[in-house]
Amino acid sequence: MSLTSPVSPDQLGQERWLRLYYATRAAFSLAWVVAALTAGQHVPAIAAALLVCYPAWDALANAIDARRSGGMAYNRTQAANIVASAATALALLFVLPDMHRVLAIFGAWAIVAGLLQLATALRRWKQAGAQWTMVLSGAQSALAGTFFIVQAQGAATPSILTVTGYAGFGAVYFLVSAVWLHAGAWRRKPG
Repeated sequence: MSLTSPVSPDQLGQERWLRLYYATRAAFSLAWVVAALTAGQHVPAIAAALLVCYPAWDALANAIDARRSGGMAYNRTQAANIVASAATALALLFVLPDMHRVLAIFGAWAIVAGLLQLATALRRWKQAGAQWTMVLSGAQSALAGTFFIVQAQGAATPSILTVTGYAGFGAVYFLVSAVWLHAGAWRRKPG
């Protein structure tokens, strides 16, 4: 007798997709951190490209996930996140190289994107596992964004390193979600 409730084929497909999606997001964030810590902190053009690339990637990733998870009409929080992330990437192009403005815009985006991610995770809570990490990630993103906005008002000039920890925590949250979903699938296998 199984202690877990049966999982429908649709749920299994969605979990497989989310495992891949979260693992891909973790890998991207980790690669972004490595690039920021190496070339990004020494070459201003690479730092600028990385700063614009991060929210642009978020827009693309949310678009792919929303399409794979029922479409834009069903995933309104992700649709809003796509718009916010794309607008942020464009806004960063206009304010670079002013890192105070970059950090303020990045902070505002982190708040909005975090709250939208949190809302997406709450909506998915009953249908998919590992959403507790996405709730934590969304909440931490909003808090980090507030901190970035405060830092942007300071006298010290921010750098790409200021947001590297943010991307690093994102990588960890996505990785934990992918592993958690994988472990759940493994536990359900008849043995």
